[in-house]
Amino acid sequence: MGKQYNTLTDKHIEFITTQKIFFVGTAAEAGRVNVSPKGMDSLRVINNKQVLWLNVTGSGNETSAHVQQNNRMTVMFCAFDGPPVILRLYGSAKVVHQNDAEWANLFALFAPLPGARQIFDLSVEMVQTSCGMGVPYYEYSSDRELLNDWARKRGEEELQQYWLDKNQLSIDAMPTNIAAKNT
Repeated sequence: MGKQYNTLTDKHIEFITTQKIFFVGTAAEAGRVNVSPKGMDSLRVINNKQVLWLNVTGSGNETSAHVQQNNRMTVMFCAFDGPPVILRLYGSAKVVHQNDAEWANLFALFAPLPGARQIFDLSVEMVQTSCGMGVPYYEYSSDRELLNDWARKRGEEELQQYWLDKNQLSIDAMPTNIAAKNT
């Protein structure tokens, strides 16, 4: 049932661009594994070996801490409508912070999202598809605006203070470097 590919095909890219949600998995050498659901039009396929994900402010910052210690990342998409399919991207990621040289060029590829704090640049090493027959049907109705509203209300200064207060360490006390790289 499952198939593996060295790169994204046009069919894979078409599938990815129609998805409203994806899941990101990371882990450092020790500590907890993190899996996070993502949405908000925050993912871009650059080519058949590179995917970018714009990360916005949240209650934690696990992915950043993990990737800086161990650059493995898995991104998973699954069809909630249409033909069943699960598509996983396995690769090596790097964190791009606002003060990094690449930030401006990469950030320009996205519609601005309030609270944007990092971009993850994933080099795709393997693509795997599987059947997805056990994934239920769900109907997309709309994106939630709560996080955008929350970030807009705070403004840049309050967001940076939030990063200092809440996003500098992972739940396993690993540094995220957000203060050094974004403020």
